[in-house]
Amino acid sequence: MRYTKDHEWVSLDGDIATVGISQHAAEALGDVVFVEVPEVGKTVSTGDSFAVVESVKAASDVYAPVSGEVVEANDTLSTAPETVNADPQGSGWFAKIKVSDASAIDALMDQAAYDAFLATL
Repeated sequence: MRYTKDHEWVSLDGDIATVGISQHAAEALGDVVFVEVPEVGKTVSTGDSFAVVESVKAASDVYAPVSGEVVEANDTLSTAPETVNADPQGSGWFAKIKVSDASAIDALMDQAAYDAFLATL
């Protein structure tokens, strides 16, 4: 699993990246009440806002950690947004993206680097 400074995580399986928000982000947001996932077929570029997560505290954009095409969206989050709080780095994933350049994941932080980054916040 790799992480961005915007607290998204990405897990690569072949050329399919599963994307969500980190445990830290889910805890910072508080109780998630709404999630808007991207449409299947949407093309995203690294850094693009591609989803929205709303909590009782705030609404936040979720940014694509890799470029590619959305091949699956976690539509269950529309009826069960609390899944993001319960299991943000598991069943609370937002989308699966067919990556255009799998090597781009190498530029993201691994767990140790992300933990070090969190310590600076």
